[in-house]
Parts: sequence; structure tokens; C-alpha cells
Amino acid sequence: MDPLGARSQFVEVQNLPTWDQPQGVQDEVDRKSQLTEEDDQLANQLNSLESPFPFRQDINSKIVLFNGDVALLNCTAIVNTSNETLTDKNPVSDSIHRYAGPELRDELLKLKGCRTGEAKMTEGFNLAARFIIHTVGPKYKAKYRTAAESSLYSCYRNVMQLSKEHAMASVGLCVVSTVKRAYPLEDATHIALRTVRRFLENHGENIETVVFAVSDVEEPVYRKLMPLYYPCSIKEEKISLPFLPADIGNAEGEPVVPERQIRIAEKPGNLEDSDLGLVGSHAFARMEGDVDKQRKLILQGQMSEAAQHKQHQRNYNRWLCRARAEDLSDIAALKALYQTGVDLCGRTVMVVVGRNIPVTIIDMEKALLYFIHVMDHITVKEYVMVYFHTLTAEHNHLDTDFLKKLYDIVDAKFKKNLRAFYFVHPTFRTKVSTWFFTTFSVSGLKEKVHHIENLQQLFTCILPEEIDIPPFVLEYDTRVILVYCTSK
Repeated sequence: MDPLGARSQFVEVQNLPTWDQPQGVQDEVDRKSQLTEEDDQLANQLNSLESPFPFRQDINSKIVLFNGDVALLNCTAIVNTSNETLTDKNPVSDSIHRYAGPELRDELLKLKGCRTGEAKMTEGFNLAARFIIHTVGPKYKAKYRTAAESSLYSCYRNVMQLSKEHAMASVGLCVVSTVKRAYPLEDATHIALRTVRRFLENHGENIETVVFAVSDVEEPVYRKLMPLYYPCSIKEEKISLPFLPADIGNAEGEPVVPERQIRIAEKPGNLEDSDLGLVGSHAFARMEGDVDKQRKLILQGQMSEAAQHKQHQRNYNRWLCRARAEDLSDIAALKALYQTGVDLCGRTVMVVVGRNIPVTIIDMEKALLYFIHVMDHITVKEYVMVYFHTLTAEHNHLDTDFLKKLYDIVDAKFKKNLRAFYFVHPTFRTKVSTWFFTTFSVSGLKEKVHHIENLQQLFTCILPEEIDIPPFVLEYDTRVILVYCTSK
């Protein structure tokens, strides 16, 4: 207890500025300069798109970004990040134990641990906060990124759920993903911000304040990403759209998992309900502008190389902005495209699973948007692609016209930074088709394509622990090698 007349070291939450209030003159200047530097044409283009995280004054007024010790917050509950035995030694946990007193350690022994992603509650003891919510963040490995994302989401979701169930007015959140657990800070911040945002939208009517308590290292990342999920104006909402990540989760903010089923349209054979009568006027065609006119100008030499590049960049930006705004969770659920580890040269490995692409029953325009959305930030540096053609059927084969359209639309960095394309388990037919496509349809790709007959050959370029391979591919490869060895 503080000596009589001494100023309390605890921080009153109600005295902290909320996110809808500029936190000083510099903060207001920074926000304005951020917005005025954006390209006007891009801003106008974005006006017609809807953000999945629209400007909400009522939600912003509940959010506080606090640079300081979460243990000092005077709110209903604060969050402690720990390990499975609730005995972790990290700066956040150490501080909470120091201020709460020895009774906390005795109370934690009664909980008998906590599993990753779960949340358990104790009294606050000597803290200003009445309760402490303990949660366990995941250990991060690139190969198991999806599992880590789901577990981290569960941490924040379960913390917020406990807050709701116990009618808590305010909760102070620490950064759950500690350095010790190796979770990339920016990736973790996206999950934290969007999970809290979705919870407040759907279930947070009685929660008055949520405080994100951060350190000096964490604050710049939070300030950079918070406008994406908590825009402070309509203009900020629109300009933030291109910077949203590929997976923005479902309606609750939960990462999309591969097991989710895709929805097949009723009566797919009914031509009256199809868009066949709208060829040339549907969204896919509209976004490209008048392609024939552009090509005619190029052939006539009336469009300079710089103008061509500018026109191409403008078209690509339109596709990218639309990809950021559209709900692509049904395509993400297919798990046909995902990031895994790195190759022997340290380059990012992207995987495409051919059998997971039901070409005949999905919206291929949305598939194109999803590809652009996922790959845009990957392609800023060198990368490689692995395509598993294993056990694909006719309904999985991508049309060459679609591939040509994709190749024409994507930004120059996609082509420049692609260092290798590994085509795993090709058939004779696909080898021929690939040769024709890379020889006559596109340029600069042929020398990057490598046909890989088995996984052992692939492992000479990418170590097994650096690539997440679907079980059916492993099983097929083992069976083929066994048949080969038996025949010899």
C-alpha cells in the first residue's frame, strides 16, 4: 500500500486517451501527413470499395494504446502471458508477480497449468486490477504457421470471452506473443488487433475499455497497424485497404482453416442463372479497361514504354485494391496456396497444391484475386514456387488462358523475383503443355521451370523440415518409389 499522501504508481485507465483522440500534437500531425502523402487517383479508386474494418467511432472510443507496464493498469482485469505450467519468466509475467505478491504464485499452483490458447483467471491480489487472466501463446515455427495463428487467436478470443462472461468493464492486454516464443511481432499484432475488433463488434456491448499495453519496441508496430483495423476516419479507412493482410479471418477474426467446406452453387448447369450473357461487361473484364485499345496503341508505337508500365501498374493496383477489400475466405479455405519455409538459398517458398483447386466449381476471378492478395508482399524479394501436380484430375487443371491472364496482370516484381518454379510429379502431357506455354505464351519463365519427378529430388533444393507437404503427396511419392524399386 502506498504511504499516506504519496502518489500511486498505478495508472487510471479512464485518464488515458482513447484511440479516437489524438495523443498529442505530434500524433495528429503524423496521421494527417500519412494521409496526404497517398496518391489521389488511388484514393478515388478506393472510394467505391467497402472495407472489412469500417470506421467506427464507438469502437475507437473503447480502444487505448498504452506504452507502459500492464501490471500497473487500474482496470477490471489485466492479462498475463505465460507458459503451460504458468511459471514462465518474462518481463510481463515477472512484473505482474512482483506487484501482485507471493499469493499469486500459490494461487497458480491450484490451476494445474494452462494449455496453449486457453485462458484461466485468478484474483489480482495486490494489483490495482481486480483479476488477472493468464493465457499461453504458441511457439512459432514457419512450417506450422497455421496452427500458431489459430492458437494465438484463441488466446485473445478466450481472454475477451472471459471478460464478457464476468461482466468486466475494462481489460488490459499485454502482447501475448513473447520474444521467447519467436512469434513474428507484426504477424502477431495483426491477429491481436483484428480479434479484439471483431469481438467488440459482435459481443462487446458491455465492455467499456480495452487497453493494448506495449513496450517501446512494440509501440511502433501497433501504431503502424492500428489504422488498418481501427481507422479514425472514412478517408483513413479507404487508404488502409491495400495494406490489409491476405487472411483477415472470418466474422470472428479467426484464421481460416483448410477443413472448411466450399459452397457449391445450386444447379450449376442452369445457363439462365449464369453470367455467360455478360461476357465483356462483368467485373473481370471491366477492371482491365479496354485491353484491345491498349494493345493497338502499343502495336502502333503510340504508347511509350514508360506509359505502358504506368498503365500496367495502374491496372494491377486496381486488382490489388479489390483483392484487399473482397471476402476471399472460401478460396483461402481450399489451402491451395500457402507460405511455408525457405529454400537452401534462404528464399521464401510458396506452395501450390493442384488437387485442391476445383476449377470447375469455384469463382476463378476470386482465385485470381486471392493469388494477388497473398503474393503481393511475398514478391517484394526473391522467392520460389513449388507446384504439386500430384493426383490432379481434369477438373483441377488450370486453363492456359487463365494462366496467361494472370501472368499479364501481375506486377513486374512477381516475374523478376521468382527464382525457380518446381513442378512436382509432372505427367508427359503436362510437360508438353508447360513447354508450349513457356515457349509461345509468356517470356522469361521457361528457364525457371524445373520438373521434379520425386520428393528426394525436391529435397536437394528445399530441406524437408522447410516445406509443409500434403499427406497425400507423401503417400503417393512413397508408393511410386516402392513400385520403382520393386520393378528393378
